[in-house]
Amino acid sequence: MKKLTLVFIFSLCILSCTEKKKENKDTASRGAMAHSVGKINELSVVIDNDLWKGRVGDTIRKYFGAEVPGLPQVEPLFSMRQMPNAAFSGLARKSRTFLLIKKGKKKGYITLKNKFATPQNGVVISGTENEIIELIHKNHETIVSNYKLTETKEKHKRIKKSLERIPQLSEKMGINLDIPSAYRVAIEEDKFFWIRKEITNGSMDLMIYELPLGTIPKDSNTVSSIIKMRDSIGAVKIPTSAVGNFITEEAYAPYLYETKLDNRFTFETKGTWEIKERFMAGPFVNYVIEDVPNNRLLVLEGFVFAPSIAKRNNMFELEAIIKTIKFN
Repeated sequence: MKKLTLVFIFSLCILSCTEKKKENKDTASRGAMAHSVGKINELSVVIDNDLWKGRVGDTIRKYFGAEVPGLPQVEPLFSMRQMPNAAFSGLARKSRTFLLIKKGKKKGYITLKNKFATPQNGVVISGTENEIIELIHKNHETIVSNYKLTETKEKHKRIKKSLERIPQLSEKMGINLDIPSAYRVAIEEDKFFWIRKEITNGSMDLMIYELPLGTIPKDSNTVSSIIKMRDSIGAVKIPTSAVGNFITEEAYAPYLYETKLDNRFTFETKGTWEIKERFMAGPFVNYVIEDVPNNRLLVLEGFVFAPSIAKRNNMFELEAIIKTIKFN
């Protein structure tokens, strides 16, 4: 009887150890999930060729290849890489963002987080052609917003790998920003900073300054007030030799949005700057942050000068930098 008891206990121990090893193996497998791949703002569209060439493909291009607001030339929200369902395997499954389209009788819309890699944001839409088009139309704003959030987080991660230390921002402006090491302070004053990065045939620039609280009204005059404010600052602070001033492009009204940065109400304005007499122009994004605790408006503006080249990802980097802001 004693032998039987010992055998039984021994068997339980072996079973327990085996299950524990299996559990540890599964945990290790999940923890070792491959890192996602892809360029910033690159979207993998998994859809069979016949659908891609038809109405479904047209709908995808309409919403995910839509023009980025505020750029001087037409550039899409995402650089789309199409592949048929059969090709969605191996490395292709590790795309950071993907849109998977399945034609069939079952209508469905699901989101997948870190399904094949991490970080990863995937969306699967299925049904008949009409149902797929309907689901894309209904959900495209949410999908685009989530994709952009994923890309911003990825950009922040890349920025943090090599940061430029600018303690003066904390000392003089009361803020902290994650700024890549490729940027340098061009002008530093008591309440004004111009920080820039040299790129091929141009530059990426960031201005930071403050205004009295209430300078920008929350009414029908908001856009005109922001234009007047940035034009007056640009004319004084941005050197353009003796010809022309750094002003907002007059032909088209900027795009205005409301958002929050570090839990503070913010006006976000996107448009085009120009120096007329020098035939220079480029995109800008301007954030006016309502900093009530410090009784001020804090303004951060990113702009790019890079003639004849795409600027979407340059502007995306400047936006990502600004969105790291933390107030002391």
